[in-house]
Amino acid sequence: MTPSPTSPLTEIAIFAEQLALEAGELIARERNENRLRTDYKAQTELVTHADLMADELITRAIQARYPDHRILSEESMPDLQQASHLETPLWIIDPIDGTVNYAYGHPASAISIAYAERGQVQVGVVHAPFSKETFKAVRGKGATLNKATIHHSGATDLRKTLFATGFPYTKDALEPLIRRLDKMIHNCRDLRRIGSAALDICWVACGRLDAYYETVSPWDFAAARLIALEAGASCGHFNGVPDGYPEDLWGQDILISAPAVFEPLQTLLHNA
Repeated sequence: MTPSPTSPLTEIAIFAEQLALEAGELIARERNENRLRTDYKAQTELVTHADLMADELITRAIQARYPDHRILSEESMPDLQQASHLETPLWIIDPIDGTVNYAYGHPASAISIAYAERGQVQVGVVHAPFSKETFKAVRGKGATLNKATIHHSGATDLRKTLFATGFPYTKDALEPLIRRLDKMIHNCRDLRRIGSAALDICWVACGRLDAYYETVSPWDFAAARLIALEAGASCGHFNGVPDGYPEDLWGQDILISAPAVFEPLQTLLHNA
């Protein structure tokens, strides 16, 4: 019997997962063997040599296999305008999401790899090497954690909603964030502050959280957003997306939650 051919997206998903696992081994080895060196970019954002090593591993492999594809990576002088250029396939990479956690020895950090066509993410892989968890999704094929199908929590009551969010490195525009947080704390069950947007969203996808909101960059959420969508979660924004910009890649005011609480949360955050 002749095996059925593998679809192009399935091949890309297998390749992306392999890259994420290899990068995970690299960053775990660098930390576990006490070779960690840190620096700062833009004076405030922590970066480690392991970020740069993992970025090089992933981007070189993609360039070798798909030389005509574009790559948007946090550590490779990213140009966010690339996200709105829809003609050629785009990879969106975060070699270590949760760098502060990583540098401090916390387990909540992950490699995030997304693949998009015409502004729509088609494949997403988020691999957490220290917890040995790999989340993966192909558009239209569902979402998995370590190859087992996952689904959102099914939360229906805003008052019982467990949510996550994060805060920017720069602290000069905190007033609206604090205002939203105050609203959320008074209307939901509780807050969890994990320190990795990709894992926050994947935790919504597998039911460990009911909701997540924040403003982040495409590499922080692109892969995880597809995983959440394929797990049945609702994904959108609590403020508008600019005309013509791909919604999958717009990181301002994102909201991801169990479907029944999405609109109440959207209203709450929009009015905060």
